[in-house]
Amino acid sequence: MVGAGASSLVLEVRNLAAARGLRLLFEGVSFEVASGESLELRGPNGSGKSTLLRILAGLTRPQAGTVKLVGPEDANGLHYLGHLDAVKPAETAGEQAQFWARYFGREPAVAKAAMKRVGLASRGAVPGRGLSAGQKRRLALTRLLIEPRPLWLLDEPTAALDSEGRDLVAQLVAEHRASGGMVIAAVHGDGFASSRVLDLSTLKAKA
Repeated sequence: MVGAGASSLVLEVRNLAAARGLRLLFEGVSFEVASGESLELRGPNGSGKSTLLRILAGLTRPQAGTVKLVGPEDANGLHYLGHLDAVKPAETAGEQAQFWARYFGREPAVAKAAMKRVGLASRGAVPGRGLSAGQKRRLALTRLLIEPRPLWLLDEPTAALDSEGRDLVAQLVAEHRASGGMVIAAVHGDGFASSRVLDLSTLKAKA
């Protein structure tokens, strides 16, 4: 379940422009995403999908434009999952899930349930260095489940996952939307059911 007030949240993006070094990646990006919706960011490598997600997460400043999450004051924000899974090599998978539970003020049982949901219940004692790339991605997904937040910003969430893992991500996204959440994801290949698409290659800045 997502946080309070999620059903009336709207993300408003107006006239965003972004640069990498001296090169303008895109400009004039405007859209809205409301509760229950998902938006796929598409385009070739270097078109600015990851940069746009980082701007939406507040991690990178845009060259121009605004981002505003409009809704009740008690709505509890967003999750950003980037390319890096933030998995510590020496700590076990279970310890890392429990860390996020403590960080978010959740009970240990919530972390255990999240581990089970992503298919890592039997891997709790394995250190991060012993996890495959797909298992590390699954461990990162536990953060979405441990702390419900209305807006998910996902950078290629199915990267390194097998078909079962990709189905899991699709199911998590569908359930999140059904409970009033919003998803914006950089996607290569198959996307999510009934999702809108923003092709950044069509918004490439003029030379």
